[in-house]
Amino acid sequence: MRSIKKYTLENPLEFKTKILLWAQQFEDVVWLDSNHYAQHYSSYDAVLAVDAFTSVKTDYQNGFDALKEYQEQTADWIFGYLSYDLKNDVEHLVSKNVDELHFPDLYFFQPKRLFLIKNNTLEMHYLRMVDDEMEEDFELIQTFVDSTKMPQKEEPPCGKVKISLRITKDVYKEKVNTMLEHIHRGDIYEANFCQEFFAKGNCIDPLQTYHHLNDISRPPFATFFKMNHRYLLSASPERYIRKEGSKIISQPIKGTAKRSLDEKDDQKLIEELKNDPKERSENIMIVDLVRNDLSRTAIKGSVEVEELCNVYSFKQVHQMISTIISEVDIATSPVDVIRSTFPMGSMTGAPKISAMQIIENLEESKRGLYSGAMGYFTPNGDFDFNVVIRSILYNEEQQYVSYTVGGAITAKSDPDKEYEECLLKAKAMREVLEGV
Repeated sequence: MRSIKKYTLENPLEFKTKILLWAQQFEDVVWLDSNHYAQHYSSYDAVLAVDAFTSVKTDYQNGFDALKEYQEQTADWIFGYLSYDLKNDVEHLVSKNVDELHFPDLYFFQPKRLFLIKNNTLEMHYLRMVDDEMEEDFELIQTFVDSTKMPQKEEPPCGKVKISLRITKDVYKEKVNTMLEHIHRGDIYEANFCQEFFAKGNCIDPLQTYHHLNDISRPPFATFFKMNHRYLLSASPERYIRKEGSKIISQPIKGTAKRSLDEKDDQKLIEELKNDPKERSENIMIVDLVRNDLSRTAIKGSVEVEELCNVYSFKQVHQMISTIISEVDIATSPVDVIRSTFPMGSMTGAPKISAMQIIENLEESKRGLYSGAMGYFTPNGDFDFNVVIRSILYNEEQQYVSYTVGGAITAKSDPDKEYEECLLKAKAMREVLEGV
């Protein structure tokens, strides 16, 4: 079905810049970059899928059934996203909050041209209809130097973006207190509460914005996604779920601390995060939720916690990450594994359904792609998906720019500290857009 060619790259880092620049000519683009982060579950350093041959686009109603049928019929590489609002397909839930981004709830496409980069090796996987262009494409990519060589748009360049708050700090704190009332009543133990920052009537340069965001964050699950005039520019540090053969891996993040330029202070912040009872309890609650989710498709007795509350350091923050694994029967549909765990525990709460109902009532914006997942399926049914956080969403046609941040609210939460954590998580996006 696909022709494959391999090339040795003299400078993989430079090639990554060139190939993403070359990709801008296509209407459908998915770029996934690990930034050479040392992950112990990883297939490639970077992946580029462009030029849709077939696709599936739908709202949440029967969304997972549509994806399952598409994944089974194509039996090929497919790339795309699951929006948070597919929760309404999994449970009897609704999404009634403001949506000014207007992304479909689910979108996947089968790329004609696929590039897989590992170390200094490039594999090009082309559908037969375009495989005579492989050599020509590789040579053309080599000619791209940097973004200044791109043809300039006629309109004036975009200036700094002025960000507005969907809710004020005082309203945020009131809503956190309402969440705490639910927790103290026993309705929930924990819930992820989010707020949107946005700009109307603003334009951004998506590729330049992505590069800037990636440069200051260097996350293991960076994403540049383009679907006509809609863009996701993501510096996500979190894996949602991965399938390797019969093995399933989920790696929720719960627990955040700032970084320090001073090495001793930075180490102290790591130790404080490791031993913080609130942060650990947040993480352990979600680990229990993920274990329960994975058990729905797992071979009996195969669910294990591989690592618990380990602290990983990124350029902007320290994060507490756990790894939960399971085994599934070979006959189990890969889409059913995702369906049974979606939305991810780290972005919902416990108990999950109650948390999602309370979240919907308290939040002011429809989450959409934020806190959904972006990734791919392979021809043999393996998959890998990130969690869409630390991300900028952009509808070029509507001139609407948005980023959302949130945090886990537990019985020990302090509204002021939760707000500070939101600002910490928003720091990279704000710096990129506002230049502050």
